[in-house]
Amino acid sequence: MISKEPFNRAERHAVLSLASLYSFRMLGLFMVLPLLSVYAADMPGATPQMLGFALGAYGLTQAVLQLPLGWLSDRVGRKPVVIVGLLIFIVGSATAARAEDINGVIVGRFLQGCGAIAAALTAMAADYTRDNQRTKTMAIIGASVGLSFVLALVIGPLLAAFGGLAMVFNVTAVLGAIGLAIVVFVLPSTKGLSKGSERGEFETEHLFGGGLPVLYFGIFVLHAILMATFLVVPKIMADHLDFPPDHHWALYLGSVLLSLPPALLLMRRGRADTDPRRIILLAMALLACGALLAFYAGSLDWLFGGMVLLFAGINTLEAVLPALVTRLAPSKLRGTASGIFSTSQFLGIFIGGVAGGYVLAKGGATGIAYSVVILALLWAVSVIKLRLVPST
Repeated sequence: MISKEPFNRAERHAVLSLASLYSFRMLGLFMVLPLLSVYAADMPGATPQMLGFALGAYGLTQAVLQLPLGWLSDRVGRKPVVIVGLLIFIVGSATAARAEDINGVIVGRFLQGCGAIAAALTAMAADYTRDNQRTKTMAIIGASVGLSFVLALVIGPLLAAFGGLAMVFNVTAVLGAIGLAIVVFVLPSTKGLSKGSERGEFETEHLFGGGLPVLYFGIFVLHAILMATFLVVPKIMADHLDFPPDHHWALYLGSVLLSLPPALLLMRRGRADTDPRRIILLAMALLACGALLAFYAGSLDWLFGGMVLLFAGINTLEAVLPALVTRLAPSKLRGTASGIFSTSQFLGIFIGGVAGGYVLAKGGATGIAYSVVILALLWAVSVIKLRLVPST
């Protein structure tokens, strides 16, 4: 799945630029993820359900807009869509920074989500690279996102301890502005890059052919489990394990760093494997088992081990799944296919946050754990039935 052939010069420049853009944008988003359930708990109107809604609100508007904006990027170009999306994201971050109650945070998160550029960015990465470089491209972008996650879990709690959520959202707006500068001044135009029109190895004729629906469902489950996990884990550390919130970054940092070698090993093992199901199933098992271990951890050591497994599964799947989408999707509809994929991803974020908050209020961590098991089993069945037929 990961080609030994090196990038050409144009690919290298484009991929590094895109990785930087992803890093700055996701750094701001990730800083909020482990903080909302702790630092917003005392805001007026904050209940478990409303906190879950604030966590998932970003995903709802992302889910609604990914498909139309992915389709639009196929028609008017990737850059205009990305630029407008980043501007809206900056406005949403500034709105959340000035919120005085949980409803204001939710409005800001909704606006952040209106900057729905993930589909356009994924399609842009495919436009810049050859088919045999897709998984490597997504792995590099995934590694940049993983690095952002590490930095966010270190910087986020420090910023929140100094200036609360307002400080975190203000910094998020600044990072969005840096991403905007990368798009305007650094990224080359995709016009004339014929490599992006090459057929993928398993390319289908339409947006729901081959294994594409399985990939859409898989990214939904991945992010639903991720959101539900971060509704539970910070509270477990703070309330049950007496681990202060301003020290959470240390556990996140160590677990993410230790998760990277096994994730890279999984992707490298898939290099000579023409059947991606094995890697997907193994990474999915790591994700689910890690979440369950963290939920029932009786000590920080066990919770740390669960988070290592969780992040190993996430890092692997975040590289493999979008790469497969660009290989299966019709070349002229990559933006639209990426839009469906991203819509599924952000629906997972929204439903994982909102439904997770409801389940947490009614059934506690045990209810979340049962939900994770059910979702993982449904995902496993769909992956086992996945069939990829090389295009002719």
